[in-house]
Amino acid sequence: MNYVVLAGALGTAILTVACASMSDAGPKAVATLEPTRGNVTAGTVNFQQIGTGMQVSGRVTGLKPGQEHGFHIHEKGDCSSGDGMSTGGHFNPTGKPHGPQHADHHAGDLPSLKADAAGVASFSFRVEGLVIGSGVTDIVGRGLIVHADPDDFKTQPTGNSGARIACAVIRRA
Repeated sequence: MNYVVLAGALGTAILTVACASMSDAGPKAVATLEPTRGNVTAGTVNFQQIGTGMQVSGRVTGLKPGQEHGFHIHEKGDCSSGDGMSTGGHFNPTGKPHGPQHADHHAGDLPSLKADAAGVASFSFRVEGLVIGSGVTDIVGRGLIVHADPDDFKTQPTGNSGARIACAVIRRA
C-alpha cells in the first residue's frame, strides 16, 4: 500500500515537472518573407517565446548558394516600398551598437542565414532579449529582412550586409 502511495506521489511530481517545462513555452509569432523588387527570396520564419529567450526557426529559399546572408529585425513593419527600405533601420530600442549575439548588439541583430548548395537556408536558433506581446523589445509588428550579403557584425550601424532581398512583417501567431 505504501508503495502505491509513493508511486502516486512520484508520478504527481514527474507530471508537475513536465507541466512546468511546457509552461515555459510562451506566445508565438510568424513572418512570411516575400521577395523585394527584382529578387526571388521567400520563406517563413517562426518565433516562440521560451522562458527568457526566443526560439527562431524557419526555411528561406532563393538565396545565393553557399553564401551567408544578413538577417535582421527592423524598426517598422512596412514592406510597401518594394525595396525593403520602408522597414527603417535595425530594431534597437536599447541603443546598443550593431554586433554578434555574444556581444552587445541591437535587439534586431540575428545570426546570419547560411544557404546550402541549392540556395536554401533551414535554421533554428535561440536568441535572448526579444519578446512577443509587450515591452520595449516586443517583435510583433516589426519588419524582418534578409540581406543580399553576409553581415560583418562590426560595420555600424548595419553590418554592411547589402541590399534587402526579402521582407516580412512579424505577426502574432
